[in-house]
Amino acid sequence: MNAGPTAATEEAGSEIRATLSGLWTAPYAAAVEKEAQTLLDASQGAGRVILDISGIQRLDTLGAWVLDRTRHELGDRGLHADFVGARPEQSILLNEIAYRSGNELTKRRKSRLVDFLAEVGEAVVNAGRDMARGISFLGETTAGLARVFANPKRFRFTSLVNQLEQVAFRGVPIIALISFLVGCIIAQQGIFQLQRFGAVTFVVDLVGILVLRELGVLLTSIMVAGRSGSAFTAEIGSMKMREEVDALRVMGLDPIEVLIIPRVLALIIGLPLLTFISEMAALFGGGLVAWIYGGISPEIYLARLQSAIDFNTFLVGMIKAPFMALVIGLIASLEGLAVAGSAESLGRQVTAAVVKSIFMVIVVDGLFAMFFAAIRF
Repeated sequence: MNAGPTAATEEAGSEIRATLSGLWTAPYAAAVEKEAQTLLDASQGAGRVILDISGIQRLDTLGAWVLDRTRHELGDRGLHADFVGARPEQSILLNEIAYRSGNELTKRRKSRLVDFLAEVGEAVVNAGRDMARGISFLGETTAGLARVFANPKRFRFTSLVNQLEQVAFRGVPIIALISFLVGCIIAQQGIFQLQRFGAVTFVVDLVGILVLRELGVLLTSIMVAGRSGSAFTAEIGSMKMREEVDALRVMGLDPIEVLIIPRVLALIIGLPLLTFISEMAALFGGGLVAWIYGGISPEIYLARLQSAIDFNTFLVGMIKAPFMALVIGLIASLEGLAVAGSAESLGRQVTAAVVKSIFMVIVVDGLFAMFFAAIRF
């Protein structure tokens, strides 16, 4: 009949021999701890302790950990403790359990100024590394795209169509709705401010130029970065966690051609289309509010809009769209490939992808604004 853990000690001069028997397993955790403490108390004043575990009927992880911990505690007291009589499976378990103390390392005291400067320096170094990784990844994507153009049979048209559906077609309702509401808000606030100067009709100029040059493409890019960019990172990151990306390489397939190029091309094609829809929805919302609040009829609104903008105004927003799509696609894909083997890493990279994409979209918009201002376009 199985018995709980027992530890019988015999003293021979300065040496104590502890004969262990019974079940040193998790169901007897309390008894295991009690016997280990009894063994420690009985070993006080001895010079050497021999732990005979040949009589242990069953030993699991908990029992092995407690025994190894007890041996370390005896060593901390200056006693030489050894296991004897261990069966092969017990020796393996004791070696694998490898007790480590939980003592915290003493932290070196630093000044707050030094810590702040160290964090700033680390952030700058990480930003530089991200920039280098992005440029390198852009080169890999360009090379993959060149290989696809050189051998069109390698291009995955079905994947491109599927990504276009996910990025563009399914994104139309939310982008059109938000753009419509933003156009309404801009027109309403513009009317309330301009009517004090008797210049309500200039709200048409405000809505037209702001939406076509800046707000339409910027708002669409931010929504695409949050919607499609995060989805790209999550999809590629999940494949990375399940080692599907490595499986593609083993099968002789290039992950850049299979995963990255269809997604980036779908963004480059889909974002300008979504930008056009966003601009039309915002202009419609602005015209509706101008009719309701400002008394500007649709005929007058369209006529004023025609005189306020020209084709260059429309082109400014559309030229920006492919570049912003490229930035979003590269960042989202790169962060997806950087996912490690944990759910925490996946969440961290998805968050980083969205934040970096939105930041870079705004940076690109600012660069284009300075460029178009410099060439008076």
